[in-house]
Amino acid sequence: MPSPRSRPSVVVLLASAVAFLGLGPAAAPASAATVPVGSGSYSDTRPAGTSGPTTNTGTPVTPKVTAAARNRPVPTNDWWSSLAFQRYGDNPYSNPMYGHPLTYQATSGGLDVGYPTSPSIVGDGRQYEYAHKRDLTIGLTGLNSPDTKADDWSDWTVTPLWSDGSRTLRTTIGHGSPFVYAEGTGGDARITTAGTPNVFADQGNVLGITVAGHHYALFAPSGSDWNVSGSTVTAGLGSKNYFSVAVLPSTGALATFKKYAFSFVTGSKATWNYSGGTVKATYTLTTEAKEGSERGTLQALYRHQWLHTTDPLTSYTYVSPRGTMKVRESASFSTSQKAAAVLPALPKSDAVDTARLRGYLNDVVGASDPFSGATDTYWTGKALGRLAQLVPVAEQIGETGTRDRLLGLMKGKLQEWFTAGGASEFSYDKDWRTLTGYPASYGSDTELNDHHFHYSYFVYAAAIVAQYDPAWAAESAWGGMVKTLVRDTANPSRTDSAFPFLRGFDVYAGHSWASGHQGFAAGNNQESSSESTNLSAALVLWGSATGDTSLRDLGTFLLTTESESIAQYWFDADEEVFPSSFRHDTAGMVWGSGAAYATWWTANPEEIHGINVLPVTGGSLHLGREKDAIRRNIAEMERENGGPAVEWRDLLWEFESFADPAKAKAKWDAGHAGYTPEEGESKAHTYHWLTTLDSLGAPDATVTGDIPTSAVFTKGSARTYAAHNHSASARTVTFSDGKTLTVPARSTATGTGSGTTDPDPDPDPTTGNTFQLRSGGTLTTATDGTAGSDTIASAGGANHDGTPNRPLVYEVRGVDATLDPGAKTAFRLQVDAGTSVGLGQQARVSFDLTGDGDFERTETYHYFATDPVTGWEEYTQARGLKAATGNLGDLKGGTVRLEVWSAIGNGTAQLRTGTDKSVLVIPYS
Repeated sequence: MPSPRSRPSVVVLLASAVAFLGLGPAAAPASAATVPVGSGSYSDTRPAGTSGPTTNTGTPVTPKVTAAARNRPVPTNDWWSSLAFQRYGDNPYSNPMYGHPLTYQATSGGLDVGYPTSPSIVGDGRQYEYAHKRDLTIGLTGLNSPDTKADDWSDWTVTPLWSDGSRTLRTTIGHGSPFVYAEGTGGDARITTAGTPNVFADQGNVLGITVAGHHYALFAPSGSDWNVSGSTVTAGLGSKNYFSVAVLPSTGALATFKKYAFSFVTGSKATWNYSGGTVKATYTLTTEAKEGSERGTLQALYRHQWLHTTDPLTSYTYVSPRGTMKVRESASFSTSQKAAAVLPALPKSDAVDTARLRGYLNDVVGASDPFSGATDTYWTGKALGRLAQLVPVAEQIGETGTRDRLLGLMKGKLQEWFTAGGASEFSYDKDWRTLTGYPASYGSDTELNDHHFHYSYFVYAAAIVAQYDPAWAAESAWGGMVKTLVRDTANPSRTDSAFPFLRGFDVYAGHSWASGHQGFAAGNNQESSSESTNLSAALVLWGSATGDTSLRDLGTFLLTTESESIAQYWFDADEEVFPSSFRHDTAGMVWGSGAAYATWWTANPEEIHGINVLPVTGGSLHLGREKDAIRRNIAEMERENGGPAVEWRDLLWEFESFADPAKAKAKWDAGHAGYTPEEGESKAHTYHWLTTLDSLGAPDATVTGDIPTSAVFTKGSARTYAAHNHSASARTVTFSDGKTLTVPARSTATGTGSGTTDPDPDPDPTTGNTFQLRSGGTLTTATDGTAGSDTIASAGGANHDGTPNRPLVYEVRGVDATLDPGAKTAFRLQVDAGTSVGLGQQARVSFDLTGDGDFERTETYHYFATDPVTGWEEYTQARGLKAATGNLGDLKGGTVRLEVWSAIGNGTAQLRTGTDKSVLVIPYS
């Protein structure tokens, strides 16, 4: 459920739309009630009083698959899901399935096939559809099957099977395929047409017919002959068991299609690669030669694909609800795109009023219930997402206490859901191989809807936590449950027996599907494309924060691919997809049959336009690529709305800022006083977002960096380059225009692309004296040291949190200095635990104001959990004070002492010395 409102059972105005990651189960769990995953767990039995997948009348259902497919996880939320999910008890076959260019529906006598080429406008002009209409049925003589089951599937093809005890029919269909490949036993091939066919070619085993204005070719085995009797066409198969049918772009294409008639497709697979700011993907069909040796085939590419391929295409085209499809004569093709940008947050901007932002942040953290009473997965997720957006913002303005309060709230809520047995938990369904959160909502349990929407917020929030607390995100801690949610929604493994490959993401269609059962006449649907990309952006951030480049690159592929699909199929960016009779510039929902200016819960234009914007995050920057489409979108919303946005004004201001930041900021300035934020938004985030883009300019997608977490902003002729470096070492990001940006470890930086950097936040405090550490125990203001390191002794497996144990001690004596009122101690210490797991280093700073040996002030900071990856990490005062005693005063011949020790763990670590990478800054001048 993408919407923040209750969802009815039918869409408004839609007239015709009735152990890859080493975690969780390697297969369906056995009989344990609780399955541990790191520090968390899930249940293998649904909580009392809850439901799993059911028919529309509430009867439990299991996957409708053959014995051959019974041990495979079913990819629910696909274009063909009604083959496997019998949502309606009186329909054991399927609902219409939109493969494009062909459409299909299983019936007792075989597979109905259509090729809709003329759109209809329904719902008071709010929906266009190329509805499935049967041209012919592919079957066998006498076939009368009691049901149809899914027998096999791959990335974008599926094989339904019919059997009535005497006859068996098996067909393979797929996205982009003009062919239906059939295998049958117990009867002759039989094609039943919707009307008397016109025969335009008769070559014995090859027959060309025209039905309802559409041209089809029928291919029987060599030596066979097609016989036409009224609307029935048959051919004996002899000792063979195969035949095929193709829709032709023209009668003149028959010879080309004949060449590939017996090169049967047996599978489909997409592969991807991210490198240097570019995403490349290859789409490959595997084939079997039933006759001869031809192994090639023909496949029709969607617009989002052929716009980004340099592979040769034929002159053949097809009509589809996604615009023109172009035909490739090969078993594979490749695409290449500039990667979509992702940042944890917009970078720091001096234009932001710190005091004002602090007040907005306090409104959030000071709320009596920061989660606004949320109990189910969707609303809890939205609340988590709202808090997650504010963590980097709070840090940017030095509000480390607020940042840590936000992180604490998020951790607490995530851990509550990540632990089985409480009021909220995740439960694994062994029949459907899915993980469902309870309390569920909007059919996420009974219909398997929207898991990618709901869980996107959980993964995104966890990625922000991981950015600041890698130990929390370790697989042995809470990261195991995060990855289990990823396996449920966006599993990159095709061999994981517990979860299907990319459950909801259709790699050929280029976007996700929301319905788990696809039980509609209009096919499957997706409303909030932006909540789908929220998951992809979360994968980028989680993979970057945890060092999982494979998962990071998967997220980049998904986000980049879906970004183009959204631009074309939701926003009609090139004005080449929506039929001219559909008089709208945007779609709230995309269906297999077309698209609709509608939502599931309201006809309010603000929500229709806003549902494909929320949530606005650093993963939304891709929307800024199509600025003219945004302007058309906003203009239409205001026309339909009778004026500017009222209910979701914050979301729509932010959306407008992707194209016209100054105009959006002006709307905020005029209207921020009297509105209620959208449920996933806050005034803190909206103010920061609009002010920052007004200062930096709109996102510039024409330039990309060589890491996914980089972006460019342009204002006038000036570009600002930004990147976040999740790693423990500084790195230089190179952009596609040749500019570079040096980014410190675990920081966001901005700059002009000259190689200089403006770290965000600034790791050096703005007041006080700076002392470097020297091996041997000295603190000095000298800057001519030689980089070295000291060994921090092991904690020996004990807990020394707050109490120094065999510490490294660094001192400076005889200090005369005046206290700066309001200033605070700061430090930056580079530490490295190597590959040791579970270590945490801690610091204490002490001040002896007169040098008499009595330390009047001590400050103990929370320990820093190092990661088990070799490389320097930065421990700073931002971890927060754990305890402080005494008061500061002027230093008169005083002593300043720094102690560093291992608070936890069973291994040594290193502390860097002799360089400005490890410094102590005292609050004195």
